[in-house]
Amino acid sequence: MQEDFLHYVWQHQYFSKTDLRTEDGQPITVFRPGQRNSDAGPDFLNARLQLGEVEWNGAVEIHLRASDWHRHQHQTDQKYDQVVLHVVLTADAQVQRTNGSVVPALALAPRLEPGLLAAYDKLRDQPHEVLLPCAPLLPQVLELTRTMMTSRTLLERVEQKAEVLLSLFQQQGQDWEATAWHGLAAAFGFQKNTEPMARLAKALPLAVLRRHRHEVRQLAALVFGQAGFLEDDMRDDAYAQGLQQEFAFLRHKYNLSGTALAPHDWNFLRLRPANFPTVRLAQLVSLLHARPTLFDALQTAGSVRALEAFFATSLPEYWLTHSRPGRPGKVAALGRSSVHLLITNLVVPLRVAFAQYVGNQELIEAAVSLLEELPPEHNHLTDAYEAATFRNSSAADSQGLLALHRGYCAPRRCVECAIGASILRRR
Repeated sequence: MQEDFLHYVWQHQYFSKTDLRTEDGQPITVFRPGQRNSDAGPDFLNARLQLGEVEWNGAVEIHLRASDWHRHQHQTDQKYDQVVLHVVLTADAQVQRTNGSVVPALALAPRLEPGLLAAYDKLRDQPHEVLLPCAPLLPQVLELTRTMMTSRTLLERVEQKAEVLLSLFQQQGQDWEATAWHGLAAAFGFQKNTEPMARLAKALPLAVLRRHRHEVRQLAALVFGQAGFLEDDMRDDAYAQGLQQEFAFLRHKYNLSGTALAPHDWNFLRLRPANFPTVRLAQLVSLLHARPTLFDALQTAGSVRALEAFFATSLPEYWLTHSRPGRPGKVAALGRSSVHLLITNLVVPLRVAFAQYVGNQELIEAAVSLLEELPPEHNHLTDAYEAATFRNSSAADSQGLLALHRGYCAPRRCVECAIGASILRRR
């Protein structure tokens, strides 16, 4: 059993209250269990209880064993002096506040309903390889409950991505254009190379790129040079040799020495040539050359079709026949599915970040609605949820399912999930 189960039991008061008493015999009346506390300090704040003849407003701390209070050193932490009741599974020790006063304890072990505990164990004890621990019990859950939960996890996922961009916005001196550049570069990593792409953006200031936006060869020299792909001997390739010479000049001009990445920083393993980081860099160069602004264009495009048009740029002729500088290979333009991933992982979070910054809820809803226009993702995770009769008809559904899995199902946070809570209520 985990503490989260006791949190759930206390929050919803799912235990027997017959002759409810503390370990030292004081009668307990619960008027209000309190609000969950996600910050440091006791688990529940603003609880209202009566212990014996005295009514208390204070905090409730929850542990599996009363002795965990000492193990966590709460007896020396003044934040826990506000605790008026210590709710535990087993009361194996008496605990005190910093002033030495005893904290009353309530032991729940003899008060838990066997059916509730059995349902919890059935969810929690599924092997790790079981992606959806509640799958056999899903027929008990209303479709509305599932839909509400995936809508919630969708928003959680989008807001988490928006938080990253808002942090980046502050790091960039509250410059939305610079934020868009850093976000765009990271998104062009398409998971496998997100980290080196993000590092490349830091190594290539937007102000430098802007000065050379009109000359695609100079842009390519800056991008591929800082990425570390212009260090080989390229005497047999005039274009690549020209990039080397151009980069040598620009590196000295902008004092870029020591900030470049190395080829070994990039991941090529198990990637198709169309997904090679060098190909993504060529596509990025093409986009930077063709689009004078990033943030305004990404913010104002009124539809998925308009965003597809924004990302639809022509590769320079050299990159149609080379997969990296000095190495021939057929390369395709940025595909439609890749564009849809950029909308999902960059455009929507960027719009939500801006909407949160200006405090406009309507903009948040409009940004998230873009995902409903995109086709769904299909992978082993979404397939497993579809097999369990979850809907996956748009990117909004897919993102909600992925967030549900990673945030709740995989870590077995069943009691914090509306679906798991529904199953436990029907014990």
